[in-house]
Amino acid sequence: VQLQAFGGGLVQAGGSLRLSCAASGSIFSINSMGWYRQAPGKQRELVAYILRDGSTNYADSAKGRFTISRDNAKNTIYLQMNSLKFEDTAVYYCRTLVSSGGAFWGQGTQVTVSS
Repeated sequence: VQLQAFGGGLVQAGGSLRLSCAASGSIFSINSMGWYRQAPGKQRELVAYILRDGSTNYADSAKGRFTISRDNAKNTIYLQMNSLKFEDTAVYYCRTLVSSGGAFWGQGTQVTVSS
């Protein structure tokens, strides 16, 4: 599975961004797709994920502000981020888990929130 993420950028605090992650390859084997982020000097952390059945899960920091969704026809997931805060600044990565138990990562996309 190959993942391509895009949509990052520079935004003022309180603003919004939408990230996209398109999957290609053995997409039939995908069990879940999600977003992680890594801020400078910090460990990579889960932001949100969506399962094959459409159920979703969010980190506490993302609840109420971020929404993960998918477009099955485009094999793409999205992360709508609203009410962005300075502390949301990070490199955002998409990841997929496949039925064999493997994980694949996309390239990161930088999100910078100015205070």
